[in-house]
Amino acid sequence: MMEPHKLTYKMASEPEEMEQIYKLNYETFVEEIPQHHQNESRRLVDKFDEENVYLIAKDQDKVVGMITVRSNRPFSLDHKLANLDDYLPNDANPCEIRLLAVKKEYRKTRVFFELANMLMNYCLEKNYNIALISGTDRQIRLYKKIGFEPFGPMVGTKDAMFQPMYLTKAKFETTSKAFSKLMDQRKQKQVPNIINFLPGPVSISKEVEQAFQNTPVSHRSSDFINEMNTLRTKIAELVNANHAQILVGTGTLANDLVAAQIKQLAEKGLILANGEFGERLIDHAERFKLSYYTMKKQWNEPIPIKEIHDFLEQHQEIKWIWAVHCETSTGYLYDLNALKELTKKRNIKLCVDACSSVGVVPVDFHGVYLASTVSGKGLGAYPGLAILFHQKPMTPISEIPRYLDLGQYAIADSVPYTHSSNLVAALHVAVDQVNIENKSTLASAVRNKLTKLGFTILGNDTYSPGILTLSLAEDISSKTFGDQLKEKGILVSYESNYLLKRNWIQFALMGNLTWDECERSFKVLHEMVE
Repeated sequence: MMEPHKLTYKMASEPEEMEQIYKLNYETFVEEIPQHHQNESRRLVDKFDEENVYLIAKDQDKVVGMITVRSNRPFSLDHKLANLDDYLPNDANPCEIRLLAVKKEYRKTRVFFELANMLMNYCLEKNYNIALISGTDRQIRLYKKIGFEPFGPMVGTKDAMFQPMYLTKAKFETTSKAFSKLMDQRKQKQVPNIINFLPGPVSISKEVEQAFQNTPVSHRSSDFINEMNTLRTKIAELVNANHAQILVGTGTLANDLVAAQIKQLAEKGLILANGEFGERLIDHAERFKLSYYTMKKQWNEPIPIKEIHDFLEQHQEIKWIWAVHCETSTGYLYDLNALKELTKKRNIKLCVDACSSVGVVPVDFHGVYLASTVSGKGLGAYPGLAILFHQKPMTPISEIPRYLDLGQYAIADSVPYTHSSNLVAALHVAVDQVNIENKSTLASAVRNKLTKLGFTILGNDTYSPGILTLSLAEDISSKTFGDQLKEKGILVSYESNYLLKRNWIQFALMGNLTWDECERSFKVLHEMVE
């Protein structure tokens, strides 16, 4: 059985994670193994804390296991063995592994294996060929099973004795069947026949690939300016917008431009949120110090248009609304036409994050004040271009930073600064290939098939056909399931923290996918389910 869904594995990065590490360090190396003196704070900060890379296991928000690695000399073993290098091979590129700690109630789970797995991947990426540890005398048998070899005399104190040990890459490969299999997989130069169900970067058609590989041209050349203008016209027509600007950047940058324009309105607004990306709009607003209300729901909980209507009735001062059209974290699709009708009646400016909907579902931005999207999702091109749609002509505003000033792009035909002819050429071909009806048909068939295989999919056919979010059973880890699919050449979205936390995986149908590829994926899924 796979481990419970609540266990996730990552490199420690957050302050609260570090604080829990210090507590676990104390529990293990003061209270359980009396290696250090007790203190009132019941926390132990390692002397190499600033150099350590902490790999951790988490049960929801609780750190339940850890292991560290560092490569800076001197190692802790250097202080215990004066002639440490005499014990090592001549070609050794060593790192030191320390502070292995797992809470007692998790010691008979997969926590240790998964931490070791993550550690192995990290060491291989850094080209370390030998790992050193001071193995507590209580766990020498465990270390030997993995392949660690003792060397030199025991070190430490009477109450806390340690055996210097090292593990070579060759020994590691041969002593553990599970790890040997993983090593063999890593040796493969590439996984054949990769099928890409990611929401970005998406699968790319051969024609788009060829366009991207053209020789770069100057962003000031007449050929590039002409292609840019043609592309802007086409993409504006695709969504029935009056104006379109294309800039080098991401969806986050595009939404920063939207926030910068809203700031100039100097009026109260409303932000809708029922998922990760609605909450990110709130973060944009906070950073720009916008004046706004929020209508927040639990993830995947609908926000009925009547509730929005009633809220506007109670707050007549609201003059703009900002919402995500397709909430990528769940696939929830807001009723854009209803929002447009509601805002039009009240003379409210509507702003839309459409990063995951343009090119996937029919979109009509007529009457929308500002909307954002990107090249690397539903439009089927490479990531790297942000796209802004606006209803009225824009002029520069000196109070806005240059790169965030939509007016600068408008007066310069989207080319006020250095641009990428390769990304523009690829996007141009991709826009010509957009087929929303095909994506809808494919998504319906995929949803039906996944349901027959026994998977629970969020929402129904009112959700976006571009994002199918699967909620896995409690006894299946989305991390393990996603890793296994990746090993078999099937790429799904599962590694974002918000997906891991909820034990979800996602099949995104935004790129250049065929039914044959989907069927091949179903066979793999069927085998895994069985």
